[in-house]
Amino acid sequence: MSNKSKLQPAARVAARRQDVWSIVNEAAAASPKQPIVNMGQGFFGYNPPKFILDAAKAALDKVDCNQYSPTKGRPRLKQAIADSYSPLWGRKLNPDTEITITTGANEGMLSAFMGFIEEGDEVILFEPFFDQYISNIEMAGGKNSIHFAELEAAITPMTKMIVLNTPHNPVGKVFSKEELFKIGELCVKNDIIILSDEVYDRLYYTPFTRVATLSPEIERLTLTVGSAGKNFYATGWRVGWLIGPPYLIEYVAAAHTRICYSSVSPLQEAAAVGFEEADANNFWDSAVTEMKGKMDLFNEVWKELDLPFSDPEGGYFVLVNMKKVKIPSDYPFPDHVMNRPRDFKLSWFLIHEVGVAAIPPTEFYTDKNAHIGEDWLRFATVKNTIAENFGSAHSLAKPEHQFGLKDCSDQSGKVAVITGSSEGIGYGCAHTLLKNKLSKLFIIALSEEVYHGAIEDISKTISPQAAQKCTFFKCDMSDWPSTYGCQSFRPRCSHQSPDAYP
Repeated sequence: MSNKSKLQPAARVAARRQDVWSIVNEAAAASPKQPIVNMGQGFFGYNPPKFILDAAKAALDKVDCNQYSPTKGRPRLKQAIADSYSPLWGRKLNPDTEITITTGANEGMLSAFMGFIEEGDEVILFEPFFDQYISNIEMAGGKNSIHFAELEAAITPMTKMIVLNTPHNPVGKVFSKEELFKIGELCVKNDIIILSDEVYDRLYYTPFTRVATLSPEIERLTLTVGSAGKNFYATGWRVGWLIGPPYLIEYVAAAHTRICYSSVSPLQEAAAVGFEEADANNFWDSAVTEMKGKMDLFNEVWKELDLPFSDPEGGYFVLVNMKKVKIPSDYPFPDHVMNRPRDFKLSWFLIHEVGVAAIPPTEFYTDKNAHIGEDWLRFATVKNTIAENFGSAHSLAKPEHQFGLKDCSDQSGKVAVITGSSEGIGYGCAHTLLKNKLSKLFIIALSEEVYHGAIEDISKTISPQAAQKCTFFKCDMSDWPSTYGCQSFRPRCSHQSPDAYP
């Protein structure tokens, strides 16, 4: 064997073409539009809640939290997960035998594949799928098998596992109870393991069913994957877990031990506090409300541009059809983008011409079916700068102008008034600012507290710069609504008549 051949990489990594994440990051680094707004990758543009951050800081002062944790995870976190999920399972989960902690959900799935998949085994996926699934399966020596209409026909004697993803990335689909039960019964019939990726399980906008809860027969075959990073806005913490029967969890934990031994101790402790205090802080419900508000606000852009987009039932990704976007035929793409489907070119073009990064979804398909996603881009709506960076999407570059108060009377149609006195007015303001591309927004409210709450919502949902477009007018209850000519006493009542206001 020559020295050159000894330096050749293993086939499991050598055969892969350049991945979508490195291509998008390369484009972002080279773009003349800086700073880039990364709406492609699913990391959050804001911090976890204060009670979770405080827990992480406190954990760093504890000696045991700065050392190795047990390979299956810290007892406090496993107990917190058991306490949180037992009511959803309809029975008491055993934290010692039915839960194992992993270094993020992705490593948890790799551990599941490594624990059960051998060379020649088949794993069935539903297309499109998160791109890491394929590489994780092939790393373990398995083959992927994808089939939509004839799932049962796709099963062979070598089929050992089916991977589900609900809420789905990138489509946003939440599998119905009926769909999951049919799949589950098929797995029971053929004794196939179900690996259910449910990392967006706290962000759903339609009824959500956990496949493991459908029947004892289905549960005995199911491994459910979760993510503290997705739950608590902390994707960099890399804390995940699997819930399942002891005879499955045992081998996932064994593979996890060989891959990375144990997971990050102080962040496990912080995640435990997250679960323990989430209900008291109304965190789960407020997260859903906030995320749906961001998504609806974001989609106003595509409505105005008449570009088709997905309406996710869960998660925080939106797919937008860019077929109408015309790219110059002589646009200078690098070779590794030129040879990829159109969505890669759309992504590169958007990054360089607008300064916004999105993910080409053909990466989530096999080559055979990549044409399905070639006119689409995937956007993550978990950022703080949605409207500020997309308000100019109509011209692909031109920024909105801001006007001082003295200029407002000349900007008919560019000024609006929004009235309100209750929680939620901020999202009404943000919606109005974005939808009408306003240069100024007058907010009439009963107190400065309501106004400042609205400003905080606008800063969080759009940007601090957008909040500067707002001016406050105080209204006494006795004056409402006749003084201001408002039709009703409720938030989100907007008016396009600036002449009555200074």
